[in-house]
Amino acid sequence: MAQQICLGNRDRRMIFHDTPLAGAHLVELEKRGDDRGFFARFYCQREFEAAGLNPIFVQLNNSLTVQRGTLRGMHYQLPPAAEVKVVRCIQGALYDVIADLRPQSPTYGQWFGAELSAENRLMMYVPQGFCHGFVTLTDNAEALYMSSAFYSPDHERGIRYDDPWLGIEWPVELKELSEKDQRWPRYDPRSPDTKTLRDLP
Repeated sequence: MAQQICLGNRDRRMIFHDTPLAGAHLVELEKRGDDRGFFARFYCQREFEAAGLNPIFVQLNNSLTVQRGTLRGMHYQLPPAAEVKVVRCIQGALYDVIADLRPQSPTYGQWFGAELSAENRLMMYVPQGFCHGFVTLTDNAEALYMSSAFYSPDHERGIRYDDPWLGIEWPVELKELSEKDQRWPRYDPRSPDTKTLRDLP
């Protein structure tokens, strides 16, 4: 189901599409164009609030990935540095994946993926308590991330991209993965880290 939020005299809109995972959304820009091109709203605090989403972001990060088939993930941060992310591809294309790690969630342990590209201009809204990653579908894929919390190395965690507990189906052959991402452990539902995610909304 898509929720269309309309605020302001100019009737600009953002469209929030539900995903199969509780609290996660794909965000679509509604373009208003003419022969010059188009205008669309990338972000609006009021529209995020009206949709019941976290509207406050403290960092905007930019990544460029040179080779197709490069995987980055699966990353998350523990409370009190747990973060909401909004991810958009601004050049090329990538397959963006999220997984729900909140033990109390009805979609705990499930994952969802979607293609984000410079052409479709979709964004992924990633709630707190989700791990996130992507694989590039083109060379020179560039992404922007809005984050609701500052990067905190002490709270940074990750899960292996091929963890059978999640069973993520990556759509292309994986050709490049950092040493750090290769070293992430498999998910352990009994670990103290998991308990800290229990009370996240």
